[in-house]
Order: sequence, then C-alpha cells, then structure tokens
Amino acid sequence: MSDNTSAGHDFDFHGRSLDTIFETYKELQAKCPVGRSDKHGGFWFLTKSDDIFAAEQAPDTFSVAPSMLLPDFATDVPLIPIDIDPPEHTDYRRILLPLFTPKVIGRLDEGMHRTARELAVEVAAQEVADASHLFARPMPTIIFSRLAGFPEQDWPKFDQWVDDIIYERTVDYERARQAADEVFAYFDALLKSRTDDAGSDDLIYYLLTAEIKGRKLTHEELLSYCYLLFVAGLDTTAWAIRSSLWYLAQNPKAQARLRENPDEIPAAAEEFLRTLSPVQAMARTCLKDTEVRGQEIKEGDRVVLVFGAGNRDPEAYEQPDDIILDRQNNRHLAFGGGIHRCLGSNLGRQELVVALEEFLAVVPEFSLADPSEPWHGVGSLTLKIGR
Repeated sequence: MSDNTSAGHDFDFHGRSLDTIFETYKELQAKCPVGRSDKHGGFWFLTKSDDIFAAEQAPDTFSVAPSMLLPDFATDVPLIPIDIDPPEHTDYRRILLPLFTPKVIGRLDEGMHRTARELAVEVAAQEVADASHLFARPMPTIIFSRLAGFPEQDWPKFDQWVDDIIYERTVDYERARQAADEVFAYFDALLKSRTDDAGSDDLIYYLLTAEIKGRKLTHEELLSYCYLLFVAGLDTTAWAIRSSLWYLAQNPKAQARLRENPDEIPAAAEEFLRTLSPVQAMARTCLKDTEVRGQEIKEGDRVVLVFGAGNRDPEAYEQPDDIILDRQNNRHLAFGGGIHRCLGSNLGRQELVVALEEFLAVVPEFSLADPSEPWHGVGSLTLKIGR
C-alpha cells in the first residue's frame, strides 16, 4: 500500500471543508487518487472519473447498503430505492421511472416558468436580495411539492426539515434524527389521509396504487419512498440554482453572455452541474476484497465515490477547473452513474435551466453583496441588484 494514502487521512466532504474542496481534490488526485480518511468512522475514497464510473457499474463489488449516505439520512431503515442492491433494486426503481420521463417533466414546463418568473420578480424589486431565500429554495420546493401532492400550506416547514437532516447530521445527529422522525410522522399521516383519494394525479396517489411483483406497496415501503423523494427532491436542485447564481454574480461577462444568448443556458447548466455539483460524494460498502490503483480495499470497508473530484479530473476534462459555458460532450457525474443514477435528473436539469432563463430575463445585472458567502449549500446568497 502506498504511503501517500496518509495525505487524505482527514479528508471530509461536508460543511466548511467544502470551502476549499477543489484545491483538496487537486492534492488528492496528485498524491492519493485512491486514499483512506479517518472521518466518519473511516472510509476509502475514489477521486478519478474512470474509477468512480467503474465502481458505479459494479454493484456486486460496491454495495449501497447500509446507506448510500455517509453519515446516513438519520434513518434506521434503508431508503428505497437508493439503499437497495440488485436484484430487488430493479423492481423498486421501475415503479418510479414513469414519473420522471422527459414527457412527464415536459408537462410541468409551463408551471415551472410561471413560478420562476414570479419569484424572480420579487428579487428584482429589491436593491439587495437574498436570492437563495427568495428564489433558489422556494422554486424547487413549489415545483416538486405540486408534482408530489404535498399540501401547499405545509411548504414553509419543509426547508427546516431538509436543513436539519442534510446539513446538521454531521454536527448534531440527534437534531437530524428528530427531524427525520417528524418527516416520517408527516408522511404517515399524509398517506393515511390519501387512501381513498381516487382520481388524483400526483406522486402520492401513484405510489398508493403502484404494485411490485403483483402486490401493493407496504406502508413501510411507501414511507421510505416518500422520505427519500422529499429529501432528495428539494435540496439538490436548490443547491444547483444557488451555486449557478453565485458564479454568475461574480462573472459579469458570463452573465451578459447568457442574457444575450439564452439558447446557451442548457449547456451552461451542465457545466455548472459538473463544476459545482450538488452531490459531491456518495458512499458504498465493499462486498469483497478488491484492488483499485494498487490499493487493497477489504470486504466490509466503506468507500466514498467523490463525484465532485471526478467531475474535475484532468484526465477526463480539458481545463477541468474552468467553467466553460459551451463545453461539449460534458459527461459528468453530478447525477451519479450506473443503476443508481439519479431518478430525478430530468426534473432537476429542467428546473435549473428554467430557473436561469427566468432569473436572467427578469432580474437586472447582479453581483455578490457578501463575498464571504460560500459557493456550496443552500444558505443565504445576498445579491446587489443593479450596478
């Protein structure tokens, strides 16, 4: 085993570690592209694009159990379908596929544009505005909640639950557990109230009527689906929108270019997803002794696939750390890969594109009001509107 693995012994991919994570990725890829960290109970990490893609294609070696998250999402049960391995995974995932096809997402397009435009108008009306609070966070919450059938009056409480589960679990796990319990209780009540809701056209009703191998989903399975879709459907898209605006706020030439050429926004969105990925890493468990780049990973070891590093791999991309708005052939890992590739990628991608289209069409030139606010997460993004 190479002594260079010691270079990554304190590697983390949460919290303030993300402030300088891109420099960390350069160091790790140069010194220990496959390394070992002591954080979160100890884990191996893969930072090269090819290694990550290969691991994503090998569920017989790299299992998602007991959780694809490290730490987990504050639950005692695996979440369906991301924490389920083949062959069961195939049936669980197949249930959701019809909900996230391009055709279904296309039907949401008009509502997406209308919602984004209304929110952007609120931002444009201010001289200094928190674009995260007013725009990046509420847009995906509203869009996904309508798709899922979540009651509109409940939307305000969703963000706090997401913050506690995703961002607090690494510093206050008990707080995350409490939030998770509240989310499960919320969906328990919602599902029970919807059992006779024939004729509805939303995700909740779809799950209630879905079948797997000739049977209806159990109440526990329904709860697991709802919990995962809730947590995954709100945070990642908000992060993607916020980080894209963060970049544009300090790059006036890029901002002007996309205003003048809105047809370039889809390609730019892919580049923002690559370089400022909402999901920087996900975990696996090694099912058998294996070797990656000369490093021996033992059965039972936890392994983290560092998507954010793979997306900036100099062997996979020219000028990997540069945001090139019209980059072509942009095969990135923002949505993962293999059988566990993000089910909601079509929805998330479309929400990001629409958000940028409407924000740039409605909001005048904008710049950072507080340069200390980080690129990552869903916290405040304070913008000066107009120059």
